[in-house]
Amino acid sequence: MSKNIITVIASVLVSSAAAYGIVAAATPRDAGTVVRQSDGAAYRTVNLSLSDYPDFTYAAESAVDAVVYVKVTVKTQVQQYQMDDPFFRFFFGDGMPQSREREQQGSGSGVIIRPDGYIVTNNHVVANATKVEVTLNNNKTYEATVVGTDPATDVALIKINAENLPVIPFYDSDKLRLGEWVLAIGSPLGEELRSTITAGIVSAKGRSMPNYNGEFKIESFIQTDAAVNPGNSGGALVNKAGELVGINTAIVSTTGSYTGYSFAVPSNIVKKIVSDLIDFGSVKRARLGITMQPIDEKIASELKLSSLAGVYIYEVSKGGAADKAGVKKGDVLLAIDSTVVKSASAVQEKVNGFHPGDKAKLKLFRDGKEIILDVVFQGETEATGTVAEDGSVMFYGASLKAADGGVEIASAGNGKMAQAGAEDGYVIRYVNDQQVRKPQDVIDIAKKAKRSVTVEGVTPSGRPFFFAFGKEE
Repeated sequence: MSKNIITVIASVLVSSAAAYGIVAAATPRDAGTVVRQSDGAAYRTVNLSLSDYPDFTYAAESAVDAVVYVKVTVKTQVQQYQMDDPFFRFFFGDGMPQSREREQQGSGSGVIIRPDGYIVTNNHVVANATKVEVTLNNNKTYEATVVGTDPATDVALIKINAENLPVIPFYDSDKLRLGEWVLAIGSPLGEELRSTITAGIVSAKGRSMPNYNGEFKIESFIQTDAAVNPGNSGGALVNKAGELVGINTAIVSTTGSYTGYSFAVPSNIVKKIVSDLIDFGSVKRARLGITMQPIDEKIASELKLSSLAGVYIYEVSKGGAADKAGVKKGDVLLAIDSTVVKSASAVQEKVNGFHPGDKAKLKLFRDGKEIILDVVFQGETEATGTVAEDGSVMFYGASLKAADGGVEIASAGNGKMAQAGAEDGYVIRYVNDQQVRKPQDVIDIAKKAKRSVTVEGVTPSGRPFFFAFGKEE
């Protein structure tokens, strides 16, 4: 081989190496390699590393111990035909039914939200249950009591007698984004598949489903494609940080099993509902007092709207919160406080986060311009601090009225006061070491408390009593 030939070969190698370096530097690391087949067709192989996939290990391992299996017993009335009694058949015939009671078993999932045994699940899981059992991920089983239910949101709260339990912290579901990864954790199809974890993305927000029963429902579901089946109801939907973003509730299916769609109640709705059930024993639901419909092109054209955002108000309840705030028929509701509302379900979700007596700002479009109105929400049931027709004042589920030497508990109710030890007829004399003479004194002192409320007084028989309860911030 001559010197000239060696020089040419070396130049070619250097040029090739330089060209490869330029191409390699310009090619994305996951662009892969082009492979050409013998028939001339080409395809590209893609090179992916483990870092290209979402890592769910932390979320799964941190949340799975706080998701429980819920087993319920329900007594139902069934019809039994008396085919073995000839005298019965002689008088009544073969088709005369007899009703008898039968026990049925059902199951679902639940999420531990407080280390002292409070567990959130679905209303349809524990509705009409005569017995509720909870099995933790460590196989320990407890009998549970139903603290309260809310059929309108399909949320229920149950409690077991246990301490130092693992919990899943709440996340602000308003911050959840479309396409964000989520995990569904629960017990699909029974106890054998306890603590099953599936993954998916947030497919949509603010979803509602047809309500054929005419019942009042608040629906603003998170839709995901994480696999959920019967038994997952009441289980956790968590983000990649292992935080609770929703409670798995329903699927849409023609077969009864998962077909690609699942729905969860947003954590912000759940948090408010369970807080009310713990504090008051029932849900204190705010009412705005409007009837609304989506903005379509016809409405947008008539009102000269620049977009289809917001909801059209076609009726305002007389004397309701919206009416008193100055809202009029034909207004377009654009936002509540800083939250933009694009559908009726979004309005329901936002209003459901308020209590009766809370204040908010409504952004409306009227007569070609935007206006801001202040609203004070009303409610169907009395909230803490409101006055009933008989003059009594509501306080954490109890009814208070003036009495000699203090404030009488006219009715203990079933909220936080009753849970702490209050009973009908007790007379409160001190709250947080301050003397009280009228119901409003109790309300005012409790509002100033930072963490807890202590109550002292005497029973109807004259014995002293003392109890305390924590105040939710």
